Amino acid sequence: MSPSFFEIVQLTNGDYALRRIDDDSAPLVKISFSEEAREMMEDRDMSVAKAMIAAGIEAVGNVAHDIDWEDDELDASDAQPSYTLH
Repeated sequence: MSPSFFEIVQLTNGDYALRRIDDDSAPLVKISFSEEAREMMEDRDMSVAKAMIAAGIEAVGNVAHDIDWEDDELDASDAQPSYTLH
């Protein structure tokens, strides 16, 4: 398997996305900022999006070993809400 290379792009709607360079399908990650957030960042939204994506990649690396990849099916009791509150 050849290595994948990724890029962060700004979409036509102003969102930022992480995608494979050689793949035009749906992005792996999309980040949207509200107008208020964009104003607070004072044109640093691309830097913030890069930092958010880097933090996400690092977090995945830290928790990947904790995931039971063999357990593909969830029991009804394991159902999660459709949102996550942090």
